[in-house]
Amino acid sequence: MSAGGAVTSELARRRFNEMVLPHLDDAYGLARWLTGNRADAEDVVQDACMRALASLDAAIVERPRAWVLMIVRNTAFTWLAKNRPKTLVLTDDAQLLESAAAKEPGAATPNAEESLIAAADEAALESAIQGLPHLFREVIVMRDIQGLSYREVAAAIGAPQGTVMSRLARGRALLVDKLGSRA
Repeated sequence: MSAGGAVTSELARRRFNEMVLPHLDDAYGLARWLTGNRADAEDVVQDACMRALASLDAAIVERPRAWVLMIVRNTAFTWLAKNRPKTLVLTDDAQLLESAAAKEPGAATPNAEESLIAAADEAALESAIQGLPHLFREVIVMRDIQGLSYREVAAAIGAPQGTVMSRLARGRALLVDKLGSRA
């Protein structure tokens, strides 16, 4: 069924399996970085999947990964505008506690001290990324964390590649400043 309740075509379902499903991990990762927590990210990805499925009968998709991430990005910003005050969009320190508590059990760590330092470094980086304005955060997540090409990031955010490179450079500089001031 599509979002409007009409029956989804076999073509749309097949295209969804081929074009959307392989990129769900990236979609969730981006949504999690943009929303700041798992539950909200799941809601955003579900809404984005419904939007993607509804458009697949007629959509011309040259780069499925970038297309899916563009839908997730737009869905996340729509969701955030409806559900969060702007001050919460930029920072969510409670998420750091959740990620520290949710470390995978049984992960091999040489000793408790190194484990604590690694967790602190990861928490500092995650906090610094969460603290970035969304224009910089989204390109850093897509390029540096998810490994998209400049072209794919540009397609996902609807901006020229030069803009992507500029935002990436500025975002990285902000991260270096934030992380350097903690040292």
